[in-house]
Parts: sequence; C-alpha cells; structure tokens
Amino acid sequence: MKYITSKRYLYFTFHIIVYPDIETMKYIRLEQPGRLSLEEKEPPLSSVGNILLKVKAVGVCGTDLHAFQGNQPFFDYPRILGHELATEVADIGHSTAPIRVGDRVVIIPYINCEQCQACSLGQTNCCEHLKVLGVHIDGGMQEIISVPERLLIPANDLSLEEIAVVEPLCIGAHALRRSHVTKDQSIVVIGCGPIGIGLIQLAKYIGARVIAIDTNESRLRLAKENFGADVVITAGQSSLEKVREALGGNLSDIVFDATGNKIVIESLVDYVRHGGKIVLVGLTNGPLTFHNPTIHKKEISLLCSRNATREDFEFVMNVLRQKKFNVESYITRQESFQAIVDDFKSWSAPVSNDIKILTLWD
Repeated sequence: MKYITSKRYLYFTFHIIVYPDIETMKYIRLEQPGRLSLEEKEPPLSSVGNILLKVKAVGVCGTDLHAFQGNQPFFDYPRILGHELATEVADIGHSTAPIRVGDRVVIIPYINCEQCQACSLGQTNCCEHLKVLGVHIDGGMQEIISVPERLLIPANDLSLEEIAVVEPLCIGAHALRRSHVTKDQSIVVIGCGPIGIGLIQLAKYIGARVIAIDTNESRLRLAKENFGADVVITAGQSSLEKVREALGGNLSDIVFDATGNKIVIESLVDYVRHGGKIVLVGLTNGPLTFHNPTIHKKEISLLCSRNATREDFEFVMNVLRQKKFNVESYITRQESFQAIVDDFKSWSAPVSNDIKILTLWD
C-alpha cells in the first residue's frame, strides 16, 4: 500500500491511497448516444470513508439501454455506465468495518447527501441531491471502483450472479413496499422486462395474485413458467376484458407500470378498482395526462416509486438466501465486457427476448 500524502487540517486527517500493483485499468464509457468506447486510465483513488472494489460482473440495466438510445432524462454524456454490480473488496484502507480484502459485497448505488429533508426522514432513495452510479456520476463498467463504505453490504453468502441482480430486484421490492401490497391481493404488472419480472416473483413471495401483461409472448411464457405469474395476457384491445375475466368481473387492487410507456401509463386507470392504487415504476420523459373526474371518482392513489432503500436491499438479499427467486432464469445471457462495445446496440432492440444480460471481466 502506498500513501501519496497525509496532511492534518484542523482536526481532520486525510489519506489518499492508490490501488496497489496496477498502473492502468480498463473501462467502458458511453461517449454519446449510440457510441461506446473501451479505454484505459489510472485506477481510482480511495479516501477515508471509501473502499476500493474490484468489479467482477455488471448487469445491463434499462437505464443503461435508455442512455445508449438517448432518451434517459437524468443523464449527461460522456459517462461510465453500470450500477448493477457484483464486486469484491480490493483494499479497505483505514476502514475499521468488519470487511476484509476478498469479501463479496453488494453496493447500494444511490449516493445520498445524508442531510436533506428526505434523507433525514429515511427516504434516501429520493434524496434531493442524489447521485446514482452510472447515471449522474461514473459507474461500474471499470475494473476498480471506489465506493463509500456506508453503501456496502457484506454478501459472502451470495454468489456473484445473485449479487449482480440484487439492485434490479430492489426496484420491484421498493415498489411493492410503497404499495403496501398484502397477501391475497390481486395485482396487475404491465411490462415483463427485468423490473416487471422481479416485481412478479417478489409479489408471489409476499403471497399476492399476479396478472402479467406484455406484448412479448416469450417474456409472458417466462413470467408464467419460471416466475410464478398466475395469469398472463397479451397486450391488446381485449386486455382489460381478460383482466376482468381473470378476476371474476372485478378489477385489480394495485396496478404496476414497468414499461415507462406514456400510452400504457395513461391507460392504467382502466385496470384498477375503485379505491385502488397505481404505482409508476417505469419512467417516461414527458408529461402524463389523466382524466381527473375518473381518477377522482375512483379515489385512486397514484404513487411514484424511485430506486430503493437499504431496507429493500436487505429484503431482497434475504429472498435470495432462501433461494426463493429464480436467478438462473432471470439471467438470460452472460457476455464479456468487450461485448458491451460490440453488441450493445442489439441488446437495446425492443424485440430482444433477454431479461437480464450479465457482463463479466475476462
């Protein structure tokens, strides 16, 4: 370990540490919509309070795909993508936490300020000054990353594959917790991508009855056969009729949007019962319009769900420890990091049948 400098100012001591034995490391950067590059740079520095981590695997997220397409609303270019990370501790510096070199850890990739009103109330997922790895600041598509120690959760009892899917599953877990879904309630999940699939199986873990809707027949089959959806419906003009049929003429207690599609979101009112809830998990870049008399007479609760909290991470990790989530079917493809540069365009195609693509350093 090499100490570059150690200076005392007032009552604070600062130590800057360089990751040992590595002069340069590889990273992948999204230069602009549609263009990725593989580059090299010096490894990151780690200050007191941060831990250096070796990135072992990165899941490709919908946020990454939207940024590549140029339609992610909270994004600036250029940016190193990646926040679904499986990592091992590379160096702990002066940390006194019970974390050792070589330990596997889960990263909570939402760097909150700890001081705003939301943070003071425990709503760290929607911090007023939130910086998400791979979105607002550079993320994990690099060999070594420096992360605040307070955002790490030890995970030696989980595999690298399980660790890599914790964060996307937490998005669904948070949405379910926001909705206060209970056992035996009926929910509709529209969109069977990685977030929707996570919602479906976690809702089944809680004990809800789940109806899944999508345009993609392959994903609908997976939702039913591998992730426990009770009913699957191909999206179309008869979708609402089929939901009523599945629920004995009734409508859903809660409807979750996992598409981010404006037309779909604005139609959710039709699927939810009087006194029910709509939860927006997907994100669209623009205004939404609802017919006020309709949502008012139904007394609909409209909820937005953003990111997740430590509570959601601990819930998901517990589900994974119990082997109650089908990780093997969730990860539909594993690729090298080089493939990110070569094949990312095809991964972002709307016709893709993949649920979760996992990329690994060679």
